[in-house]
Amino acid sequence: MAKKIPDLIADERKGTGKGAARQARRAGLVPGVVYGGSADPLPITIPYNRLFKMLKSGGFLSTLFNLKVEGHDDVRVVCRDVQRDVVKDLPTHLDLLRLHRDSRIDMAIHVEFINEEECVGLAKGGVLTIVRPEVELNVLAGDIPDHITVDLAGLDVGDTITISSITLPEGVTPTITDRDFVIANVQAPTVASAADDEADADAAESQAADSEEAAAEGDDSEA
Repeated sequence: MAKKIPDLIADERKGTGKGAARQARRAGLVPGVVYGGSADPLPITIPYNRLFKMLKSGGFLSTLFNLKVEGHDDVRVVCRDVQRDVVKDLPTHLDLLRLHRDSRIDMAIHVEFINEEECVGLAKGGVLTIVRPEVELNVLAGDIPDHITVDLAGLDVGDTITISSITLPEGVTPTITDRDFVIANVQAPTVASAADDEADADAAESQAADSEEAAAEGDDSEA
């Protein structure tokens, strides 16, 4: 299933340079620039509150947007950098890269886990440990998958899910190619080990109490 491409609405920024950028910030706007492709760089502004909300929701740097600027054709873009205030950590500038539908790009894609109720290891009390909730994949800008799927049905304690065990959409490849990296695994139950740790702690506490009592008795006999 292809990912729905959200709109990113911006205004063309009049003027360039530090002075124009500072003026935009005073007006509650975040300046930016759109570059790449065959067109000239386009200076833009986005309302601070709107951008801050999008950044807070997560995934901004890994999202393909349909950029809308009045007076210009819509274009697909990805954010390549968000500069922030070094003290307040608030956005002060952003760089957007133009893409064509047939452009290939590396994107972080969400991993979805299904059929947990059919996982043998989880039924035994095992724990699903997710190593990579997102995987960086090389995809077509015009056909970015919404997620990749891991089927947990039949997996037992000790089983490991690697990238090679996942069926990726056509034309999608992992950016890491030198190893079969781990996505998740089903680990043994932790209840028993926690109980053992508690028992060891109780034993150590009892031993310490016995030692203190013996030392006290020794002091009494000397007196």
